[in-house]
Amino acid sequence: MIDSHCHLADEAFEPDLAEVVDRARQAGLRHALCVLAAGNAAEARRADRVATLWPEVRFAAGVHPHEAGRFAGQPATVVDVVRAAVADRPGVRALGEIGLDYHYDVAPRAVQQLVFGRQVTLARELALPVVIHTREATDDTFAILREAGEGQVRGVFHCFSGDAGMARAVLDLGFYVSFAGVVTFPRAEDIRGAARIVPLDRLLVETDAPYLAPVPHRGQRNEPARVVHVVEALARLRGEPEATVAAGAVAAYEALFRP
Repeated sequence: MIDSHCHLADEAFEPDLAEVVDRARQAGLRHALCVLAAGNAAEARRADRVATLWPEVRFAAGVHPHEAGRFAGQPATVVDVVRAAVADRPGVRALGEIGLDYHYDVAPRAVQQLVFGRQVTLARELALPVVIHTREATDDTFAILREAGEGQVRGVFHCFSGDAGMARAVLDLGFYVSFAGVVTFPRAEDIRGAARIVPLDRLLVETDAPYLAPVPHRGQRNEPARVVHVVEALARLRGEPEATVAAGAVAAYEALFRP
């Protein structure tokens, strides 16, 4: 198995990172994609330790929509920050997580859109896939991906929280769909409906650790080993063996991120 999206360099894992990595390996994980905030020096230092403890881990780096306000008035400079993050870490395989979040509006929407668009353009230039965060901003997210990506950018909608209709639109765009522990939550019927229709060769699994621990660990700190619960839930939903879902998710991960 593979955790296609986690934040192992988060300070939440600093006290017991080695034990977290050991539990992931014992659970059968081959490796993971660790998502970094571009320009965050403290997180970059913690990522060095992640790479030492788990050499198979690969990385994504980008500016989250909540951080877009840092670039208000100078959105072009986000390109320099993200480009530097990619250059400084050979294991970077994607730009992300990037996108739009209109639920909290931590940054002005217009600024989010400019910062997102610049990063999609950079991904096209660097020939890297993107890891998309979108919340209550579906139409604008698709519009920017089409305009800035020019049909050349691939990627994944991480921690998918839409319904089957949105999943079909993601697939039509040529993107992958990743499911996290939310698929195990009691009120996540729309997400479960989407999980049933995503082809196995476009389906990824993730934890988004330390966030969104799946049932039966909901409310606790999440970690990569718990991706097994996501696989179990998807297998039940889809009527497929767990081994089939796990193998399909690994193949999809490798096709997208070329680790």
